[in-house]
Amino acid sequence: MNRKHPILITALALLSGPLVAQHSPLTARANTLADKLEPKVIEHRRYFHEHPELSNREVKTAERIAQELKKLGIAVETGIAKTGVVGVLKGGKPGPVVALRADMDALPVTERADLPFASKAKGEYNGQPVGVMHACGHDTHVAMLLGAAEVLASMQKDLKGTVKFIFQPAEEGAPAGEEGGASLMVKEGVLDKGPKPEVIFGLHINSQTEVGTLKYRPGGIMAGADVFRIRVKGKQVHGASPWHGVDPVVTSAQIINGLQTIISRQVELTEDAAVITVGSIHGGVRNNIIPEEVVMEGTVRALNTRMQQQIHEKIRLTATKIAESAGAVAEVEIQAMAPVTFNDPELTEKMLPTLQAVAGKDRVVHMKAMTGAEDFAFYQQQIPGLFVFVGGMPKGQDPAKAPAHHTPDFYVDESGMKLGVKTLTNLTLDYMERRSKR
Repeated sequence: MNRKHPILITALALLSGPLVAQHSPLTARANTLADKLEPKVIEHRRYFHEHPELSNREVKTAERIAQELKKLGIAVETGIAKTGVVGVLKGGKPGPVVALRADMDALPVTERADLPFASKAKGEYNGQPVGVMHACGHDTHVAMLLGAAEVLASMQKDLKGTVKFIFQPAEEGAPAGEEGGASLMVKEGVLDKGPKPEVIFGLHINSQTEVGTLKYRPGGIMAGADVFRIRVKGKQVHGASPWHGVDPVVTSAQIINGLQTIISRQVELTEDAAVITVGSIHGGVRNNIIPEEVVMEGTVRALNTRMQQQIHEKIRLTATKIAESAGAVAEVEIQAMAPVTFNDPELTEKMLPTLQAVAGKDRVVHMKAMTGAEDFAFYQQQIPGLFVFVGGMPKGQDPAKAPAHHTPDFYVDESGMKLGVKTLTNLTLDYMERRSKR
């Protein structure tokens, strides 16, 4: 992954010296506006929560977002990467272009939370009827970015630059056979067409982080994610006489065990963490028939791009050679889903005082890396980016008992969204202010 962004020399060099960890008159004004807008942001969130739509199907969501942006006088483009929406707000003064991103798709999860605005929506996923729920907080991301858009639009004449609001579909992954998400947004020119941003900021609500807290990490903050499929071909035979065939079931078991030694014995764990998980295995139809083939599928998570590529090579070598030793054949397919979510170290250092100013220094936490993945990484491959987590857990709750993301009981304390709005606006304003002082 190329981390040598050309604009680092011109843009980040201008951010020399730490930002002052205090509110400027403009950010103070933005924070006051964010406080006043909190009820509206909550209203936005409840609408999107009650009306969720699956990946690449966010038609009504996109329509609502476009309507809200147009009300603010923001130029809007729709239909990017199927249902994506982009708004452009040109400030009254010259300056850099800053991109802000929110994802807007829901998950095939049936909601159990007892909320007056709980989702009752139904949909279809991989041909199966499913409940649909914002079980990862993307509804809050949309609401917070709409709130930030309203704050920034209200001070348009004072903005020292341009803001590009990116509302992205399919972060959770496009349906089978379709393209989608941040990779398709980038492919269709979201960062190149129109005003070209030199940095991008994004955030994610977290149901197990207390309200009022921000979490950050320079470098790899979330893992790159890949999907692998291994097809083991043997020779079908009666289960009573396995010596007449080649057993792909036993071979697959050996391959699964072998894959675990890649992490434990073949990569340098002191450098970065990585995970190989086999999540499904299918083969055979009857207890006394050794089948002709077995198919297993799994995921690779890595926080280091070089290590990620090394793991791919080791998976192919391990599977094919173990199969060969048993007289079987292993076919390995590995599909990249998302790169490492990589916070540009220089940008993170320069914007850290902004995070501390908006949340309070004691409420900004340097976090451990997560092995979950986030396709915000595709934007960070093109321009420097900073991705942070904002707390959505009620104060005083035990994080271990808080409902996790992607579950039917997922819950977000809406009072945490105000900090998200302030974070997005403060990052934008502070970056513009520093860049204007050439």
